Amino acid sequence: MFFYARYPSSNMLKMFFSDVKFNRCITSQLIKWFSNFREFYYIQMEKFARQAINDGVTGAEEMCVSRDCELYRALNMHYNKANDFEVPERFLEVAQITLREFFNAIVAGKDVDPSWKKAIYKVICKLDSEVPEIFKSPNCLQELLHE
Repeated sequence: MFFYARYPSSNMLKMFFSDVKFNRCITSQLIKWFSNFREFYYIQMEKFARQAINDGVTGAEEMCVSRDCELYRALNMHYNKANDFEVPERFLEVAQITLREFFNAIVAGKDVDPSWKKAIYKVICKLDSEVPEIFKSPNCLQELLHE
């Protein structure tokens, strides 16, 4: 689900986890998991942006996120360990935009401000896309594996 929505609402979570009996604690836990997923994502983006700068990359347009790059492998390994899901192209686009946003902010020296990442978060939260209906099924994994 994270490949489609980095900032799901509690209502969205309830729609896509129909087999879960929700209460305040469970809703909080799911929201916390997505927060942790985002934290890992943003840590990787900052790490790879800084590495690109150290490697001599001078412009954000030089950076590309594709299925054969190290950043993609790190993210896919974290969110899709068994490689059960086909990562959507849109996720690659969002990852590339995120990487470039981090790169540009660091190059511009914005990282000296303690809240420098908030501007990036505001851009990325608008890039969530529709989660496919199949993810609403309690048997989602089995259905996807048999396609």
